Amino acid sequence: MSDAPISSSNATGTSSSVSSAPNTPPKLDWKTRSAIAVGGFIIRMLARTWRIRAVGRERFDRERKPGVAAIFTFWHGQMLPLVAEHHRPTTVLISDHRDGEIITQIVSSFGCRAVRGSSSKGAARALLQLSRTLTDGNDIAITPDGPRGPRHSFAPGALVLSQRTQSPIVLLASHASRMWKLKTWDGFEIPKPFARVTVAYGEPFVVGGADVREAALDTDAVTAKLNALQEHVVREAQAGSRPSGRVK
Repeated sequence: MSDAPISSSNATGTSSSVSSAPNTPPKLDWKTRSAIAVGGFIIRMLARTWRIRAVGRERFDRERKPGVAAIFTFWHGQMLPLVAEHHRPTTVLISDHRDGEIITQIVSSFGCRAVRGSSSKGAARALLQLSRTLTDGNDIAITPDGPRGPRHSFAPGALVLSQRTQSPIVLLASHASRMWKLKTWDGFEIPKPFARVTVAYGEPFVVGGADVREAALDTDAVTAKLNALQEHVVREAQAGSRPSGRVK
């Protein structure tokens, strides 16, 4: 991947023209760090009570080609239940804004690694790092409407990476039987204690196109796929299928 600035596709999925200058996450005072640590512990304990059922994961694991990394893609507001279910080594795109540090600590507690980037700086550098991560055979995760929205607006970062590396995109969606929905731009979802959480894995697909600009034209089609997957996971949850019984 080129070190040149990338237009309309940053690491977290937002649309912007940015430079590839190195970025450093903001330093936090001890009170903020302590609050993040306590909050992360509470989230981990809460997640252990969720009754999680994954739809399509066994098929994906069975059919995926050895050594071929995947680009897991989902809406920012569903990050928490999806990371909790996924629970495997994955590099996740996180904003380099101050509030991104909270998300970084949470996803790290579920075995994921964070790469920081935003629409103001560091996006091209983050995309380059993610491209290398995929080439090395390691999975990544992207929220195409992050870090600050608009909610459910699909920016082309994941499509650019798929086209450049020929790595498959795997869409993810979730539904919780009971949850808190925060009054944030993304409607961040936190399943309540002992909630039934259903997670759906979409069919993998690779983005074509002669170049990244052509690949970026697929955003509407992929948005439709992700919305259809969301409808599917809601139907699965409402069907009342029994969960696997494994509490994570």
